[in-house]
Amino acid sequence: MKQKKRAILIGRSMAGKTTLCQVLYHEELKYHKTQTVQLINDSMIDTPGEYLERARMRGALNVTAVDADLIIFVQDAAEGGTMFPPGYASNFAKPCIGIITKSDKGNRKMLDNAADFLKQAGAEHVFVTSSVLGTGFDELRSWLEDFGGQGGML
Repeated sequence: MKQKKRAILIGRSMAGKTTLCQVLYHEELKYHKTQTVQLINDSMIDTPGEYLERARMRGALNVTAVDADLIIFVQDAAEGGTMFPPGYASNFAKPCIGIITKSDKGNRKMLDNAADFLKQAGAEHVFVTSSVLGTGFDELRSWLEDFGGQGGML
């Protein structure tokens, strides 16, 4: 039996990392602030937004990502900017995808900007989701299951 692959979720506070996990695992949506690194269903590593937001804490992301097979950058569609520097994915030397969350709160230009931010940071694929509308998750689930192989990541 193959061990499940793991992904690490990296993004700002309130970007929707925890909600993303809840939707992917068909759990009830309940907001709670992620205070520490959490392993969800032995496949998703949920990280506090402060690890990305505070430069002195970014090293914690690099250390935590050692246990991941996939890097996932999470970008809120309505956020005017980004915390992901160009080429940021190269810090991890692992496959990286981007997920735009809260697409229901963004217009076409905002979604295009968010996708550009993620691509510039090094995301190989970008998925657009809305947990409110339930959109974008079929494609994302399918991709994650293919990435994980035999039994998938989910």
